[in-house]
Amino acid sequence: MSVLVLVLAVSAACCLGFGFVLQQNAAQHAPLGDFLSPRLLLDLMRVPRWLGGIGLMVVGMVLGAVALSEGEISLVEPLLATNLLFALALSRRQTRQPLGRQGWTGLALLAGGVTAFIVAGQPRGGSALTDPFRHWLIIGAMLGLALLLTTYAKRSRLSAAPVLLALAAGVLYGVQDALTRISGQRFSEGGFTELFTTWQPYGVAALGVTGLILVQSAFETAPLRMSLPALTAAQPLAGILCGVGFLGDRLRTDTGALAWEAAGLAAIVGGIVLLGLHPCMPTGTAKPERIRDLQPN
Repeated sequence: MSVLVLVLAVSAACCLGFGFVLQQNAAQHAPLGDFLSPRLLLDLMRVPRWLGGIGLMVVGMVLGAVALSEGEISLVEPLLATNLLFALALSRRQTRQPLGRQGWTGLALLAGGVTAFIVAGQPRGGSALTDPFRHWLIIGAMLGLALLLTTYAKRSRLSAAPVLLALAAGVLYGVQDALTRISGQRFSEGGFTELFTTWQPYGVAALGVTGLILVQSAFETAPLRMSLPALTAAQPLAGILCGVGFLGDRLRTDTGALAWEAAGLAAIVGGIVLLGLHPCMPTGTAKPERIRDLQPN
């Protein structure tokens, strides 16, 4: 593993984790009438704490993009999932809650899962597939899943809505990471001319804005512990699928390696859930009432 990729990915995770906490602190006070509306972003732009969180998120995305340009998406995505550790650290400082057995177990599962997946899978680059059908099939399936999750969340507006919106945003961010890597390759091959004459950078921007609206709507209507685990778990899984599916990333495929890779991914998801549900994560204010206000009469 390149030390540069490791430093870039972990630094990106740190900025993302801190940024998510600051964004949720601000979004929980936003008007409920802005639910799933671009107006939500306009209202939040007036809140300094939210702008600080967005600034950290942008820095994290830039660092992540550089890491993706230097390493395989199947390597970078598990490292980016550690953003929850940094979110937990900031939340713990705010709430003064001890880690306890749940926190230490979640930390061990997340760190151990990332290590197991990378060591067993040994992600390495390969030639990106040129088959446009497979390319669009995977991207279309991801976008369709995100749309389905968002539609169900909007129609039901039940307590599960924040989780569904966070899952949808995580899927979109995973696709965005894949397109970011392609955009970086285009830029390295032909500069800005080559970059902006392809559709991928515009797809990155569209997915980023859409994902941001979904995330802020999830943050607006529920505590961070309900949304951040789903977001953090969905993004690496979607990114790895894109990496292996059409970017040419290769993982070891012998029986033992596949077993450890599956166990590593399961441990990552399990650790994310335990850490995300930890009592030190911000609970917000009057969230049950806000959820009931969103339910249809």
